[in-house]
Amino acid sequence: MDLLRSLPIGLYLEQPQTWLHKLDPRVKLIWLMSFLTTYILANNLWRVLLVVLLIVATLIARIPRRVWQQQMGWLLTFCFFILIVIAITPDGLGIKYQPRLPTNQQVLTEQSASSQSTPAPMSANKQQDYKYLLFDKGPVKVTRRSWDLAISVSTMWFTLIYSCNLYLLTTATEEITAAIESLMQPLRRLKLPVTEITLTLTLSLRFIPLVLEEIQNLIRSVMTRAINWKKLGLKGAVKVWMLVAERLLENLLLRAEQMASAMTVRGFTSPSEHRVQWHDLRLRRGDWLAIAILILFWGLRLAIGTEV
Repeated sequence: MDLLRSLPIGLYLEQPQTWLHKLDPRVKLIWLMSFLTTYILANNLWRVLLVVLLIVATLIARIPRRVWQQQMGWLLTFCFFILIVIAITPDGLGIKYQPRLPTNQQVLTEQSASSQSTPAPMSANKQQDYKYLLFDKGPVKVTRRSWDLAISVSTMWFTLIYSCNLYLLTTATEEITAAIESLMQPLRRLKLPVTEITLTLTLSLRFIPLVLEEIQNLIRSVMTRAINWKKLGLKGAVKVWMLVAERLLENLLLRAEQMASAMTVRGFTSPSEHRVQWHDLRLRRGDWLAIAILILFWGLRLAIGTEV
């Protein structure tokens, strides 16, 4: 079991360098915020298009298959499970649907023959096209409301998780903090500690792989001891995992103390006295092209993605 490879959450892909790596981190951050906000009050067509766009961007960027295959596969499976569960659950309206037209077609024929002189506003065929119950077989019922809700929730989960993962996969932690600090410069007028916030964010992103490594080491230590869980019972198993959690907390606090000591030794007593310029942020031709596509992206959102 290797959590760092099977669940590379928050890890940066150093090689190969794709065109997503070369974009300005500020532009990528704005794109990420666009993905996280455009699905709000959007129709299901736009939410499905966001999922398709994320998958196409991953394929076009030529990210190695070994990196995204397992992550995307598990995430798509999870979202498909959410889609099925929400679709077959009651929609919450609490109504018993009855068709607007009688099931006996002979009655419709007789009524239409008797009222030929009166023009009908809508034909019977067009009226029968609309069905609130999309699927009804025994206890399984899928309504329009439950289906729309299932698509909305499943696509939202995929967009939230995979867009953030793709951003972290193609952007170094130092670039992320430099972009956030650059975009937060106007907040200095309100006397907000912008540098302290970005430094804390950098340390938290650097700490994610350490947490995964500690969890992996503790799980391996438990597996190598060949514990007979059936003999321990529920109480004994809970006691063992509580000891593991306690050891995990101790190791993480020790790592945090070591990191703080290393920063103090190197002179990081305060952000204002010891500042390191990680990256020189400049907009290049590819960044301007990405901004132009972003404007088109928002135009399409307002044109076809608004929920009616």
